[in-house]
Amino acid sequence: MALFSFYNQRKPRQYDHKPIYWDPHKEALEERISKVKREMGVEESLEEYKPHIKGTFIEGTSHLKKSVERGEDSRARKYKNVKLAVALAVLAALLWYMFW
Repeated sequence: MALFSFYNQRKPRQYDHKPIYWDPHKEALEERISKVKREMGVEESLEEYKPHIKGTFIEGTSHLKKSVERGEDSRARKYKNVKLAVALAVLAALLWYMFW
């Protein structure tokens, strides 16, 4: 009564997605229509929204907002985390040395 076998192992099922229908001509036509609408000014492009979107995530989080107000960037935050990890490792080594 063997539960596991090394010889006839099942292989994992492969993901094989086949799209139902894709019309490249229709996609190209829609792209051209939206391009013409943007040139005419009827449809707004995503480029106009970029200045409004940039920085909204930082404004929505209190801890990132505080670090930006202090003038810290992502590199300074990473450096602070590395310093904390090194200090904890040194403290753990000292405790191990003292009590072992």
